[in-house]
Amino acid sequence: MIGDGDVATRDRTSHGSTIRVHNPIRDDREAIMSDTDLREFFQRYIDALNTHEFQRMTEFIHDELIMNGRPVTRDDVIAELEGHGDAVPDFTWRVQDLAIEDDRVAARLFNKGTPEKEWFGVTPTGVTVEYAEYAFHKVRDGRFYEMNYLIDAQAVERQLAG
Repeated sequence: MIGDGDVATRDRTSHGSTIRVHNPIRDDREAIMSDTDLREFFQRYIDALNTHEFQRMTEFIHDELIMNGRPVTRDDVIAELEGHGDAVPDFTWRVQDLAIEDDRVAARLFNKGTPEKEWFGVTPTGVTVEYAEYAFHKVRDGRFYEMNYLIDAQAVERQLAG
């Protein structure tokens, strides 16, 4: 995050661009991941989600973060993901669109799965649901420190109801 007194420069390489931040007052340096590195990082995150290796979130998420505007812990995120995986064992995330700027990732995903247990307060009916998710995340020191997402929960509930 660039703050008061910080000086930012963009280095362009054949791999994309990297933002370097230097604050001469604090004499510290922070390198933000290149666009290519951030794209690869996000794909590894999605791959871990799709294999339901939720304990790997330590690689991707800070111990404490902001999720949808409220402070949570990584353990909270893992518990939520495990709940989805338990209720919908074949749940997958598929990236449709991905945009990267500086330390931010924006993605349009399509999620799909067939609930085997109650999910979103609805008893399973054998129906497979598919819906869009919009994710906006921020990365610092190689892991997410802010995660925001939006899904159409009503569309999911309608599909689950049959």
